[in-house]
Formats: sequence, C-alpha cells, structure tokens
Amino acid sequence: MADFTNSFWNGFIIVPVVVGIIAMFWLNRWMTEPRRKEFHKPRTMGHVWDEDLHELNNPLPRWWLNLFYITLVFGIGYLVLYPGLGNFAGVLGWTQEGQYAREIAEADKTFNPLYEKYLREDLMVLAADRQALNTGERLFVNYCTTCHGADARGVPGIPNLRDEDWLYGGDPQTIKTSIMNGRSGAMPPWGAVLGPEGTANVAEYVLQLSGRSVNDTVAESGKAKYQQLCVACHGADGKGNPALGAPNLTDNIWLYGGSKQAIMQSIDKGRSGRMPAHAEFLGEAKVHLLAAYVYSLSHPAPESRAEKP
Repeated sequence: MADFTNSFWNGFIIVPVVVGIIAMFWLNRWMTEPRRKEFHKPRTMGHVWDEDLHELNNPLPRWWLNLFYITLVFGIGYLVLYPGLGNFAGVLGWTQEGQYAREIAEADKTFNPLYEKYLREDLMVLAADRQALNTGERLFVNYCTTCHGADARGVPGIPNLRDEDWLYGGDPQTIKTSIMNGRSGAMPPWGAVLGPEGTANVAEYVLQLSGRSVNDTVAESGKAKYQQLCVACHGADGKGNPALGAPNLTDNIWLYGGSKQAIMQSIDKGRSGRMPAHAEFLGEAKVHLLAAYVYSLSHPAPESRAEKP
C-alpha cells in the first residue's frame, strides 16, 4: 500500500470503513430484534393485488440475516489479513508488488532454462534457427509491439526494424546492446539560433543531401549554416554517426517524417527519443534471443536451419 501524502487521507479511508461495518452490524441486529412489536403481527404495506393479495411487512428470515453476519465477519477478517485500511498493510504483509515478484520468480524458474540454452549460441546462428526465431517472435509480441508495432515497422518517432537503416548500428551485437542498455537520443533545437529563414534554408539543404529536387540557391545558403552547426553529429557528408545515434541524412528514410515541414520542425524544436533498457527486466538470455529475432527482420535467412529436437 503506497503511503498517503498526509494523515487526512489515511483517516479518510479508515473511518468510513470502520463506521460502515459497525453500522451494518447495528442494522442487521435491529432487523433481527424480536422485541419489535411489528414483527409479531405483520402489518399490510397498503398494496393490494387481485382484490385480496396484500403486501405485508414480514421480517426477513433469520437464516437470511445470518448470512449478512457471515459476510461482515469475512470482511473484518480480510481487512485484518490484507491491506484495505489506509496505510495498514495487514498482518500477512501482502502487497501487489510482492505477489507480482513471486509470480515472476516462479515463471523464471520454469522457463529460464528454455532461454538459457540459446544464450550459448552465436547471434548469427540463432538468426537462422526457425525454432529460436519463433520463440524470439513471441518475446517481441509481448514486450516490443507497444512501440514498434505488431509488424515491427514502427511509427513516426519509433524506428522501423525491418529496413537496414540503424541509428546505432544494425549488427546483432549492437542490437543486443541497444535492448540491454537502452538508448537516449537528442537533437538540440536550433530555431533560436537560425531563425525562421535560416531553419528553412538548412531544411532545403538537408533535402538536397537526400537527393530531392530543391532550390539550389536556398540550399547553398543552408549549407553554410549546416557546416557550422550540424557537421559535429551528422558529418560533413550528412551520413550520420552511429556512435552518437545521429541519423544518415543522405537516404530517404526519416524517423519523424521527410517532408520539408517535418524537417523544419526537427531543426527548429529539436527531437528527443528514448529506448528503455530491458536488461534487468528480461535478463540477458531473453534479450539475446530477442536480438537475434530483431536482426532477422532486416536480414531474413533464405532458409532457416531445421528445428532442433
């Protein structure tokens, strides 16, 4: 149970729960009290059907009311054993985090040996092993499709894993490093330095680098600014730098869109992206297999190796 910001909210939960249980006991007792005179001689409620069918205020059967006592006792027992009264964690000390950790530990004990056998194999070998790829695909579906999509083609701002364009390198070991440790990339905003005209000029030059038809005069003006501000990351030739995660500007693959407007927005406002680290969450064995699968998406083997027995 998470701590409340102050004691008021702790009491805000405890007081209504305790008062509610006491009130339910009192109501149930009142409904079963034999001293009520109206219980001895039931009175009509004034509703009549078919001339002589009267609705009476007969008390509920005692066995029925006793069921309410049972539910109340059960509720009290639950609140003693488990969290439900503000910050009181219950005498069993149960938490949802602890329950999750126990289930994960049990699952790891059962399934980890299945993944450990692949950890000893080379990633290139696994990328041609159909059985390994089937397992890697299930891992991808469970942990990667939220961002990269079920088809692994990504969305604007999330890389397509099926082409051969990689910000940090596309060899199997680099892919494994990306999954294990995560990546954080940032494109600084240059709008304040360049101004609207300068931003448009640099965008025109970037389009020229990718082989697009542009205004040569405008692109030439943008080239001077590019040489001042952009070569440190993207290089003088615009081919990028995998060590920094700087993209290649000479192809026609764009992470955030390749229109002039999208490029201008990238230059003006900057971009930031983060790939979360999965080493602690998945463990190296699963990441190893997942890296082989991701590599196979852009380098499909002509014929996958026969399944192992």
